[in-house]
Amino acid sequence: MTPMNPKIGQETQNEKTNIVLIGMPGAGKSTLGQELAARLGLPFVDTDDLISEASGISLQDLIDRDGATAFMELEASLVSALNLDRSIIATGGSVVYSDEAMGRLKDKGTLIYLRIGLDELNKRAENFDSRGIVLRGGSSMDLGELIRERTPLYERYADRIVDIDGLDVSQAVDLVLASLEG
Repeated sequence: MTPMNPKIGQETQNEKTNIVLIGMPGAGKSTLGQELAARLGLPFVDTDDLISEASGISLQDLIDRDGATAFMELEASLVSALNLDRSIIATGGSVVYSDEAMGRLKDKGTLIYLRIGLDELNKRAENFDSRGIVLRGGSSMDLGELIRERTPLYERYADRIVDIDGLDVSQAVDLVLASLEG
């Protein structure tokens, strides 16, 4: 087991105590976040699950029913209202479109961008059309266009960038922990 950074998991005034995972849909934020939380003994929160619970329907159904703009407004509102300490937070890929939500996350946590390339993402994104992905460019937008649109935003907000191409969950968690130690 990787030794815990003394700053992670200890609440101190005005310190960032959360670890927030950002990145593309399919990058593994939820899976990696659960493993990271288990290793560190911290609670895990998935903001996509919070949105689904609040709306009572799946993310895709919510986007289909209310549209991408309404979905992003709900996402920004819920994420901005989070009041968590000492938690691992996996965000939805589209949260990066909200300056308010990203500012709130950054105030309370260290943002880790799980960077993944298009080839690797194509291997993982089996349910791209049904997993509740916000496509601001319209339904004809492909995965490559989505990566090009979001990458500058992820990079702008990230405190750390961890490249996870070709890694299994355990290896990726090891890299995230190493990035936090440094």
